[in-house]
Amino acid sequence: MITALALDAQGFGIPKDLKTLRAYLQAALEVEHLTIPVYMTGMYSIHSGTNRPAHFTIRSVLLEEMLHMTLAANLLNAVGGTPDVGHSRFVAKYPAKLPFSSDRLPLIGLQHFSPAALRTFLTIETPRKLAPKPKPGDGWTSIGQFYDAIRQGLEHLVKEQGEAAVFTGPATRQVGPDDFYNSGGEVFAVHDLKSAQLAIRVISEQGEGTDGTIWDSDDLIFGEQRQLAHYFRFNEIYTGRSYGPHDTPADPPSGPLIDVTWDDAYPIHGDSKIADYRKYATTSAVHEQAVAFNTRYAALLRYLHTAFNGTPRAMALAIPTMLELRDRSEQLYRNPHPDPKLAARGLYASPTFELEQSQFDTVGPTVEENLRLAGLEPGQPIDLSPVPSH
Repeated sequence: MITALALDAQGFGIPKDLKTLRAYLQAALEVEHLTIPVYMTGMYSIHSGTNRPAHFTIRSVLLEEMLHMTLAANLLNAVGGTPDVGHSRFVAKYPAKLPFSSDRLPLIGLQHFSPAALRTFLTIETPRKLAPKPKPGDGWTSIGQFYDAIRQGLEHLVKEQGEAAVFTGPATRQVGPDDFYNSGGEVFAVHDLKSAQLAIRVISEQGEGTDGTIWDSDDLIFGEQRQLAHYFRFNEIYTGRSYGPHDTPADPPSGPLIDVTWDDAYPIHGDSKIADYRKYATTSAVHEQAVAFNTRYAALLRYLHTAFNGTPRAMALAIPTMLELRDRSEQLYRNPHPDPKLAARGLYASPTFELEQSQFDTVGPTVEENLRLAGLEPGQPIDLSPVPSH
């Protein structure tokens, strides 16, 4: 398998063969996943009951990132690839570089809810028309550019080889709407160029907007209520003002004010590591809690890996695991940082999202047993009651 790091070294461009296209789609999984801990940190560090508009805005984007990750897996499966998300190499070390991105973009770190965090969110979701143009030999400066390169590569390969030679993956590996609940849009199977183009359109337009507008295309594609694209949802929080119905991407929001209280969040030291917490393991439970969080996050990725590799209904176990991670993270944020110097600065503990391969190996048997207990036969009801809670 060609890795994203190897392709980064070769330089970003339009994939011209199936092997490179599959590597780009694996990198797309990494891009989508890299945002999830970043948005989780911003959302769950908010004090309970405060900043409700901001909380639900970040939550809506987080759900759609899960949708995008699933659509990227469907794309990769459709072209005969194998999504690979259930191991430690898949998880970025924060602060992290987005795969294939320009060195002009900052590294993406973990930050509590704050203006700095929202600036990071806006950097991630910057629309193509607002991003600087890539220089020759440079990486992309907006995620939309990256997906546009994938689209062009797909269209080139189909024109060159024909659809049957490109879309060789079995339909049984596709995650569909019956498998993915509350997904921030509909998950759908990818089986030809038309459905692949639609998947790329959904991912791109939910992030950056449709045809130079501030709106996504969910109303046109899924018949849902029209809503702002990710960049503009985040800009409302950052500016403390909502967009009006006739605002354009170049306009500042002109609508009513939004209540945002930046002090209603647990400030964290985003570069904290498990090794830092381990130093204070005898005086604080933070180390144990942070390790447990990371281990359960490994379980989430194992469920997703299973869902993306032939058992789509395993998505049913990913959702309650996400809720468990919410509860575990909120417990961590309520603890002062175990380092007395950082605690004296008013900083709190936080998840580190560091995953070792040993954690994936540890949760493997439990994940397999839970999948067996849930009964995931197609056409049968999913029953999670026999699955023990953690």
